Amino acid sequence: MSTQSNDTQSKESQSKETEAKDAQSKDLFARVQVFGEEALHKLADVPGGSRLVEMANQSRARLDEMQRRLRGLDVLEQRVEELEQRLAKLETGTMSSKAAAVTKKPAVPRKPPAD
Repeated sequence: MSTQSNDTQSKESQSKETEAKDAQSKDLFARVQVFGEEALHKLADVPGGSRLVEMANQSRARLDEMQRRLRGLDVLEQRVEELEQRLAKLETGTMSSKAAAVTKKPAVPRKPPAD
């Protein structure tokens, strides 16, 4: 029975250690977030910092526009694929009808025109 109690105690201590590590990592992320916000606020006060913030905002707007255009390309690619499939069906239908037309007509020798 002492083995079971030791296993239980070791599992409990492991779970407490895991919880402590999770709390430390959450605390670390919270601290990084606070420092990041402070850095952004101070960045506006630095000469040229406002220009950097403006460029970052413009980059975000450009990226959003690019993503919107790329989503539009997916729709166009689907339409092109559908048109290619339709064209392939039409071409195979045309090819088979031409082949059938050629095989249906017997070769008739032509007579030279009379002078």
